[in-house]
Formats: sequence, C-alpha cells, structure tokens
Amino acid sequence: MAQQAVQKNTLYVGGLAEEVNEAILHAAFIPFGDIKDVKTPLDQATQKHRSFGFVTFLEKEDASAAMDNMDGAELYGRVLTVNYALPERIKGGEQGWAAQPIWADADTWFERQQQEEEMQRIQAENQAAMRAAEELHRKKMAEEREGEKEDDTEMKDDPMAMAEAEVLKQNN
Repeated sequence: MAQQAVQKNTLYVGGLAEEVNEAILHAAFIPFGDIKDVKTPLDQATQKHRSFGFVTFLEKEDASAAMDNMDGAELYGRVLTVNYALPERIKGGEQGWAAQPIWADADTWFERQQQEEEMQRIQAENQAAMRAAEELHRKKMAEEREGEKEDDTEMKDDPMAMAEAEVLKQNN
C-alpha cells in the first residue's frame, strides 16, 4: 500500500471539547497565519462534531508554526493533538475504504495506538520531571532566603566572614 501524501498546510486537530465549534477553532489558530478553511466533521447521529477538526492554512510555514505551538496545548480544558492531516479518503474511491478489507488497517492502527500511548507516557514523564525541577528550584530559593536570615551558619565555613564578624565585634 502506497504511503499517503501528507498535506503540509492542513492540520488535524484532535481532542476537541464538545463546546468547541469552527469559529472557536478558527480563533485559536488565526494567530499563526491566514486560514483558508476550518472543518469539524459532524457525527450524523448526534449532529455534534466527533472531537476532531481540520484547519487549513494558506501558507505551509504558518501550519508548521501552529502545529509546533498548539500540539499539547489546552483548549476548553482539553489537551489538543495537532498533526499534519492525511488526505481525505472517499468511501469506495480507488484507494478508499472499499478497496481493502476493514481489517487490512488493523496492524497500523495498533502501531498508532502504541505510539500515541508512548507519546503520552513520555509527555507525562517530562511534565513530572519539570515539576520536580521546579520544586527543587523553589526549595533552593527558599533555602537561600533562609540563609540570608541566619548568616552565622555560613560564617563557620567562611574565614572571611568570621574575620569581618571579629572586626565588627571589636569596633562595637
């Protein structure tokens, strides 16, 4: 099966909250450049979008910047997944769904699921590491502030500070 060409100016935006409509999606992505089109395909049964949409930019560079900045960002309390979109498949088209059995895609689906889980695990690890680093930084800053209050503890280790303290005592 030939690899489908990626459309470099159309982005797939997954993880949309129910409240997000095309206008909100447009507003979220317009800071990155001129937008040609915004689509949120509807579920025929519920007439609500299926928690994903597509944003097409006029310029590939703008789409790239939007993807870099918006992948992993939050919108209405939900974390977005932003990737380049694959071209639409038309049902029954030459390379469409009808051209192959439904299970033909199963292996790649499992691979994609595993990759997505791995990405989420790595993101969670990175966030935990960032929180730990921030906590360590906060503790260091607090210790430094404590250290400013109780200078006598540092004097024991610092001969200069001890000498200065001695001179101050003699002067007083």
